[in-house]
Amino acid sequence: MTFTSSAIESPRPVTPLGILAAKLESLSQQLAASDIDPKLKSELRQACELASGLDPYLSHCTTPESPALASLVRRTQAEDWSQRFADRETAQQLEQEMLSGHVEGQFLKFLVHVTQAQRILEIGMFTGYSALAMAEALPDSGELVACEVDAYVAKFAQDCFNDSPSGHKISVKVAPAMATLQQLAAANEKFDLVFIDADKAGYVDYVNFLLDRDLLTPHGFICVDNTLMQGQPYLAGESTANGMAIATFNQTIADDPRIDRVLLPLRDGLTLIRRV
Repeated sequence: MTFTSSAIESPRPVTPLGILAAKLESLSQQLAASDIDPKLKSELRQACELASGLDPYLSHCTTPESPALASLVRRTQAEDWSQRFADRETAQQLEQEMLSGHVEGQFLKFLVHVTQAQRILEIGMFTGYSALAMAEALPDSGELVACEVDAYVAKFAQDCFNDSPSGHKISVKVAPAMATLQQLAAANEKFDLVFIDADKAGYVDYVNFLLDRDLLTPHGFICVDNTLMQGQPYLAGESTANGMAIATFNQTIADDPRIDRVLLPLRDGLTLIRRV
């Protein structure tokens, strides 16, 4: 069975692997009609297939997403985010590629099952794919608190949650994330799992606040998304503001003696953090 790049969920490459696969495909097409060594062409084609086939194969071998998650994806893809926010600062920040996606969603769901988490905090929700995936693994008595700064996106996600069997476990807080974190800390709230996928420049502050204000249960841990940021933190050359923010975050976390961490090359990078 052959798995091609057409099975990749994103309509454009937004991960290091996706970008690599696209570049290899472009090079392969450019050299196809040239008179270079056929062996070199063959090796380039094999490299292209190796890169482009991995994501589809991972998806194929991963438990399928639920009907509710599939519906949320379709609704997100049908929304014209660029037009919706054309006159606002967030116009370039909100796009369907921000969805966590099938494999990452199932990984987060698996973490909830394995750790038997009861309470989850999500910082940065977008249309709610990761929130709903994790909520599906929570027991009926469990709760997921989701922070989202944009009221329209929050309502979009809530409508999807309302149509889901697990949506009732999710409580959406519409406000700047730090304001919600301060309220939760004041109320002495504790969480078994925190998933961060918000403004990249705020990542360091979010993690420090969680640790300094003791929002984690004794065995709680933090998952941080997009910590490879399209490869920018380790590539030479000019980086975007988000790329620089992630590079700063990764180094800050690496230098923090309070924690253990591991960066997984899952989609656009997922860092797991626990207090030592």
